[in-house]
Amino acid sequence: MSRRCELTGKGPMTGNNVSHANNKTKRRFLPNLNDVTLQSETLGRGIKLRISASALRSVDHRGGLDKFLAKAKDEDLSPSALKVKKEIAKAQAAAPAA
Repeated sequence: MSRRCELTGKGPMTGNNVSHANNKTKRRFLPNLNDVTLQSETLGRGIKLRISASALRSVDHRGGLDKFLAKAKDEDLSPSALKVKKEIAKAQAAAPAA
């Protein structure tokens, strides 16, 4: 399982540990990933995703998973999140016609 956020694409970064003596050794900064189930209002079910804590706050700020995915760039999303985005768009297009 990769250490990458499924909604924002945020992944590990590299840097240095710097000691008091100014010795530098390589280190990795890992994103704060959480396994969450977000509810889709359009689909009427939950979707399990592995996202960063900041992405979870962004989803909440935008008003839910459906609205977040509508504004999200396709290249940032994981294949599973992109599949959900297309599923939501298809359901929303069919809803006014019914």
